[in-house]
Amino acid sequence: MTARRLRWWSWVHKWSSLICTIFALLLCLTGLPLIFHEELGPNPAIDKVAAPGIRASVDTMIAEALAERPGEVVPYLFYDREKPIVKIPTAGSMTSAPDTFFYKVFDVRTGKALSADQPNEGFIYVMLRLHADLFAGIKGMLFLGGMGLLLTASIVSGMVLYGPFARRLRFGEIRKRQSNRLRWLDLHNLLGIITLAWFGIVTLTGVINTLAAPIELMWQSNQLLDMAAQNRGQAQGDRKAPVDLVLANVRAAVPGMTVTTLAFPGSPFSTPTHYAAFLTGDTPLTSRILKPAIIDAASGEVVVVRDMPWYATALFVSQPLHFGDYGGLPLKIIWATLDIVTIFILISGLYLWLAKWRSGRAVVDAVGTASTEASR
Repeated sequence: MTARRLRWWSWVHKWSSLICTIFALLLCLTGLPLIFHEELGPNPAIDKVAAPGIRASVDTMIAEALAERPGEVVPYLFYDREKPIVKIPTAGSMTSAPDTFFYKVFDVRTGKALSADQPNEGFIYVMLRLHADLFAGIKGMLFLGGMGLLLTASIVSGMVLYGPFARRLRFGEIRKRQSNRLRWLDLHNLLGIITLAWFGIVTLTGVINTLAAPIELMWQSNQLLDMAAQNRGQAQGDRKAPVDLVLANVRAAVPGMTVTTLAFPGSPFSTPTHYAAFLTGDTPLTSRILKPAIIDAASGEVVVVRDMPWYATALFVSQPLHFGDYGGLPLKIIWATLDIVTIFILISGLYLWLAKWRSGRAVVDAVGTASTEASR
């Protein structure tokens, strides 16, 4: 490492960190409660039933949800991965924004409506929107992706700079007898190198997550249309097969997998003449990777089932890795601990820059004062 290269990497680390630190702090602070979103979010009370394998009529549940919201439509069904419940949203149109949905939650075994808070309201929803897009939609999402790239540059440059620094000290050594600034520097570097791998993974998966909207558009404009082209279906407004029949046909066509989402004809994730079902497996990894199936809306017959393209699979894998929600509560606690450590690293980095800046200003002021006194 030459002196010139060292200065260049120091410049990269300084400015990439300064530009993105405030937003990185925001993401860490909002991400902390999101690690426990399943524990802190809406959790309806579920009764025990004598025959847990039975399924109530989904069509009846849909009719009940629509009766409560006259004039609205049902664009999707959302099944919970862990609990026997289904969320049925109603909206003004099939293409309404998700934050306008009104959700009705049912027990899939009994068809009983459950009392639950709206998932698009409350503390967790606010934290999620701040973390995902700053309440600015796709523009905010892509902006945070840019900040994630700067944070990646900060992490890489910090790793490069740690090499020359580590040669002067034993690993883990904190110079307690030196100034406060040196103690903070040693602690900042030590915690930074310890959390390097985790912070890098979370940052990169976060950047991938900010590409969710473009990835969805790519899938809709390519694979979805290609799958639907294998069966043109009936014109929109014609007779549609019962949802219970659609779900039964999908489960028979793809045994061993679970329907997590059903998109109704005319919604953004289906076509005007097809249902689209999204299924997952039962392992920690396959439970996060969706497999789409296209169903003819009139007959209820499954047209085609395919794996998602690689770019969509990368998104699905990155999402649980980002929040640490694929290994149960112990992994979430580890993720939360590392998140808190990262918050300290970011704050200590700001402190070190401010301390250096103030020290530089003090030297400039002292030199200026001395020059003034000398001129007198």
